Amino acid sequence: MRADSQAAASGSDAPASPPLKAEKPAYPPPAATPTQLGPLGIRYDFNQGARIVLPPRADTDPPWKVRLRDLDTGNVLFESENRGAFVASSKRFYVRFRLEVRDGDELIFEHDHDCRDREVTINFPIGTLGDVLAWFPYAERFRTAHGCRLTCALSPLIIPLLKETYPEITFVDHDQALALKLADGAYATYALGLFFDDKDNTWQPTDFRQVGLHRTAGYILGVDPAETPPRIALTDDSRPIAEPYVCIAVQSSSGCKMWNNPLGWREVVAHIKSLGYRVICIDQKPVHGSGLLYTHLPHGAEDETGDRPLTERARWLKHAAAFVGLSSGLAWLAWGGGTPTVLISGFTHPSNEFTTPYRVINWHACNSCWNDPKERFQHNDFMWCPRHQNTPRHFECTKLITGAHVNRMIDRALGARVKQTTVQS
Repeated sequence: MRADSQAAASGSDAPASPPLKAEKPAYPPPAATPTQLGPLGIRYDFNQGARIVLPPRADTDPPWKVRLRDLDTGNVLFESENRGAFVASSKRFYVRFRLEVRDGDELIFEHDHDCRDREVTINFPIGTLGDVLAWFPYAERFRTAHGCRLTCALSPLIIPLLKETYPEITFVDHDQALALKLADGAYATYALGLFFDDKDNTWQPTDFRQVGLHRTAGYILGVDPAETPPRIALTDDSRPIAEPYVCIAVQSSSGCKMWNNPLGWREVVAHIKSLGYRVICIDQKPVHGSGLLYTHLPHGAEDETGDRPLTERARWLKHAAAFVGLSSGLAWLAWGGGTPTVLISGFTHPSNEFTTPYRVINWHACNSCWNDPKERFQHNDFMWCPRHQNTPRHFECTKLITGAHVNRMIDRALGARVKQTTVQS
């Protein structure tokens, strides 16, 4: 048996869910027993990796001989003789497997992974906006490449943003996936996520910190990792206010993601208003933070915070002259809607997010700890700063981003928007 595969006694549990950003398991589990029926009671599928169940054999019968291959590399990944076993590949991401089973020396079953016209599920974690928007175009790319019948399981809050613009995909939330027992009919299932502790590359072929948050989905699904914005649906496409405006979002889920320059947002709001724009804050909360660190709705910004549908946020963003925000879900939503996006972040490397000419980072400060595989992000530590926590350099990556720096990027973004509008008209 090779290290890159595993086998267990017949009837063992299916592979466990991976360690993701969320504390709880992030996905509906695969069916306990492989869903596809082969000859002689053999069952198989590709739900979280290649899986084969070989029924028990009497001592008087020849043993099963099972082999897993990677068709693209030509490697034999696993082979074994047994009298009944549950065989599962160690790799859960997309691999074009070949399954071979022999009854003694006779080849009785051979199957090449092929999703065409078959039921495939791609699971997205709950509780994150930016990640799902970043990854969704790769799910559509997978569907197009393989001609499968694709179901995507994701947050019910995000489904309205995507359902109308991806009519060939079936959308369900996690509870619906469980209630409908979709796992029982799936030929293949793939999980998209940020796998921080995946040292053996079980869930991802390469560490997401090295390829970017969004492009990791392309690698997991085996499709072109080139970035593409999601197609966003709007239930109401009308302009929310007549006057020209800029949207901002100042909150995020961790202190390292905030813009920690104490004067920054005040200077930015004042600058945008001096150019004749209204400033609309579209965060969920007007105040957010933990311990001694809180960020408030900036002085001079208009309060459109609250528990609003994401389609309403998308409506505000579509008609905005620009969006100014952090490495957060609303930035990905702005990008998906085609809004010029000024993205302020020091803890991530620019390759972590979508490409924007208005990316703000100070290379003279400590930066990019999020994309350093040596540093493990701690979700339960709001003050996480792995290199300088509890020192005078705590959060210097954004403390040292000045309002003047951001304002220069805003001027460029607004100039680009004016040129684009003029050409369209």
